[in-house]
Amino acid sequence: MLVKDIMTENPVTATELMTVAEALGLLYELDVRHLPVVRGSELAGIVSDRDLRGFTAPSEDEAIEAIERARSSNVGNFMNTDPIRVDPETNVREIVELMLVHRVGAIPVCDLDTGDLLGIVSYIDVLRALQETLGQA
Repeated sequence: MLVKDIMTENPVTATELMTVAEALGLLYELDVRHLPVVRGSELAGIVSDRDLRGFTAPSEDEAIEAIERARSSNVGNFMNTDPIRVDPETNVREIVELMLVHRVGAIPVCDLDTGDLLGIVSYIDVLRALQETLGQA
């Protein structure tokens, strides 16, 4: 099985200039943990809920301050600028290995010649594929 068979194509993306508050809103609204960050159509990085956890307030007293910081901070300051990336022809076994070795929950799928983002594969996509495979057995 190949990445192109299980990836989420044309994922919702962030930009480097998007505020952290906007990115957190997207993560919450879409119920996802990772947003690819693009510059045009090219992958510039990836940001996860873990990257932005410092903007969640541990107490009500700190909530207003956390919201203000999230509104005035840009995603570009917190994203991983050198994420692992694969092409659509990558075997799913390799994706699993990369996720385990690098302890990541999602990997962008790109045209490795142009850098253009084509999709993303998350651990949820891998589990769905496994579930389908097990259902066929």
